[in-house]
Amino acid sequence: MLGLVSAGTSAFADEMLVIAHRGASGERPEHTLAAYELAIDQGADYIEPDLVVTKDLVLVARHENELSDTTDVAAREEFADRRRSKTIDGRLVSGWFAEDFTLAELRSLRAKERLPGMRPANARFDGLYSIPTFAEIVQLVRAKEAETGRTIGLYPELKHPTFLLQDEGIDSVDLLVRALREAELDDADDAVFVQSFEVGPLRRLDRLVDVPLVQLVKPDDGPADEPALRYDDMVSPSGLAEIATYADAIGTDLRLLFGPEGVPSGLVDDAREAGLAVHAWTLRKENAYLPPMLRRGTAENGTGDVLGMVTILKVQGIDGVFTDDPGLVVSALAQ
Repeated sequence: MLGLVSAGTSAFADEMLVIAHRGASGERPEHTLAAYELAIDQGADYIEPDLVVTKDLVLVARHENELSDTTDVAAREEFADRRRSKTIDGRLVSGWFAEDFTLAELRSLRAKERLPGMRPANARFDGLYSIPTFAEIVQLVRAKEAETGRTIGLYPELKHPTFLLQDEGIDSVDLLVRALREAELDDADDAVFVQSFEVGPLRRLDRLVDVPLVQLVKPDDGPADEPALRYDDMVSPSGLAEIATYADAIGTDLRLLFGPEGVPSGLVDDAREAGLAVHAWTLRKENAYLPPMLRRGTAENGTGDVLGMVTILKVQGIDGVFTDDPGLVVSALAQ
C-alpha cells in the first residue's frame, strides 16, 4: 500500500478531484479518444478507462468485455459466428466478447452511444470512433500534457480480472503492470490510480506497483473473487481497516454515502478513520441519476442541479468524484 504521507500522488486531495467517468461520456460515446480528449479540454483531473483484453493480449478500453452495447458488432455479418454465452461473475451473458477478437478485428468495429434514449445527441457520433488501446490513451494524455502544461491523471479499472484469468487464461493484472512499467507510470509520484471491484487483483497490484489502489464498493453485492464477502460488510469500520492493508481509497457508489432521506451514512468518517480517501461515483447531469431534491423539470434526461450535488459532496469532504460531465463539475467547483 502506498504510504499516504509520501511525496507525489496521494489518495487524499486538497481539492475534490474531477475524474472523467469513461471520458466526457455525457457528451460523446464513452471510452473513445474523443470522449477522453473532450474531458481533458474541460479540465478533468483524471480520465477513467475501463480495461478489457483482446485475444492477442492487448489492453483496450470498453465498459464491459461484452461489446454489443457500445459497438456495432451485432450488425457485422462477418462476426455473427462469434456470438457466445459466458458465465461472468456468476451471471450468464450472451453476446460478443473482446477476448474473442484480435486487436485488428476490434479495429474494424465502431463505437456507438450506450444510452441513446437518455443521450440522443451522443448518437450523432455513432460510427465515427474506433476502440482505443490503453497505450493510445497514454499517448493522448502525454500529448495533452505537452499542449496544456498541466498534469493529467489516468484512473484505469480492470474489468472482470478473475473471470479472465480463470476462464480465459488471460492475466490482465500482469498486462496492466507491464503496461504501466513500460510507460513509466508505476511509481508513487505518478498521476495514476488503479481500481477494481475485486480484492485479489488489488492485493497482487499492491505487491507489484506503487501507485494508489482503490477498492470499489456498491450496495447489495460483493467481490466476484470473494463470494463470502459483501460490500456492506467491507464498508464497516473493521472492513475498512482491512481494505486499508492493501488499498489507499474506496471508490463508492453514491448510494452508500446517504440514507433514504439524504442524511450522511457516516461512511466518509469511517473511511477517514481507517486512513482511506473516498472517491464517489457517478455524478451525472440527468434527472434520472440525481436525488429527487436535485431534479429540475419532469424530463428524465433533463439537466438537474449539478451544482447542488457538487456542494453536498464538498460538504461531506469527498476527495474525488467520478462524473460523466466533467465540464459541469469543474464549473460547479469554480463557483
